[in-house]
Amino acid sequence: MTKVRLGIIGIGGMGGNHARYVQAGAVPRCDLTAVCDIVPEYMDRFEGVEKFEDSRKLIRSGCVDAVLIATPHYGHTTIGIDALKQGLHVLVEKPISVHKADCERLIAAHKGKRQVFAAMFNMRTNPIYRKAKQLLENNELGELVRVNFIITSWFRTEFYYASGGWRATWSGEGGGVLLNQCPHQLDLLQWLCGMPAKVQSTIRLGARHKIEVEDEVTAMLTYPNGASGVFVTSTGEAPGTNRFEICGERGKLLIEDGTLHFTRNEIPATEFSRISDQKFGRPPKWDITFPGVSNGGDHKDITSNFVNAILDDEPLLAPACDGIHSVELGNAMLLSGLTGKPVDIPLNGTVFERRLKQLIRTSKFKKKTTRRRSKEDLRQSFGHA
Repeated sequence: MTKVRLGIIGIGGMGGNHARYVQAGAVPRCDLTAVCDIVPEYMDRFEGVEKFEDSRKLIRSGCVDAVLIATPHYGHTTIGIDALKQGLHVLVEKPISVHKADCERLIAAHKGKRQVFAAMFNMRTNPIYRKAKQLLENNELGELVRVNFIITSWFRTEFYYASGGWRATWSGEGGGVLLNQCPHQLDLLQWLCGMPAKVQSTIRLGARHKIEVEDEVTAMLTYPNGASGVFVTSTGEAPGTNRFEICGERGKLLIEDGTLHFTRNEIPATEFSRISDQKFGRPPKWDITFPGVSNGGDHKDITSNFVNAILDDEPLLAPACDGIHSVELGNAMLLSGLTGKPVDIPLNGTVFERRLKQLIRTSKFKKKTTRRRSKEDLRQSFGHA
């Protein structure tokens, strides 16, 4: 194989963006050969490709080597399992599934050693976060002390939520800000800092919008070594904040406004406290700033990495099996907020799945939608991440 024939399933929003850059030649050695959507007119924008209204037919058409799945969230699991069982390479949009139990089912379907299975965690391509990852892996911060991630720059309007009947419902989306906007930040949180051992959160359902799912979350995290963390997010706050602070014994990383600030203690804080004869002294330090990079990540870089993994065995930047961690974090925050109790990690996926099914079964929410299509480019939202 010298080129990857790619089919994109779900092209109404994010999938349409993927289809445009692939068809424009932004991903070397990749041809868009098929698209699929249950709304036929969404496919009218794309010429010279096979078109399907049923994902099963595209998957079995013989005209693709790989699929990119960008449907509403529940379809990520069912379509992903079908594609993997048919031997295709799979790239799935975030979140890889709605809940941990479905993540486990999807990951279990990946049995082919030569099958490439990746997730669209494009924030991992950003040089700022990659540099932070390198510093942490080199133990430049020492033992983790505290984490603070405020990501309230995901402002969304009522028109946004009304633009799809599936959006912001338990049955159509499975959650709100934790499942739609924040999988990127939840992935970065666990990618850089590891998984906490316990989560306790406060959530508000429909606090700022006419929706039945969460649009405000404040979560307290406890890590295995006793380090603490705070994660705050909202789709109803403007102007919002995007600030990620990671503190360790040997220094601090601060990512904000497209810049990474690295402050390094010349002597670890605990050691300085033990040996100092000063009442108000502080460890001597030095600072480095890595400027000039947007906080966004490039989707086409993940797609290019996916293609290179298929053709050249290039290591994946975002293996799909990593996607269970961000889903588990979001599920734990939501479950804690719903029950008012702390939740241990690893999360019992069956318990959360039962709770979600109960929310779907007892929902009396009536979703109002609009037929008007926005003329805004979806890419306008990327810079706010």
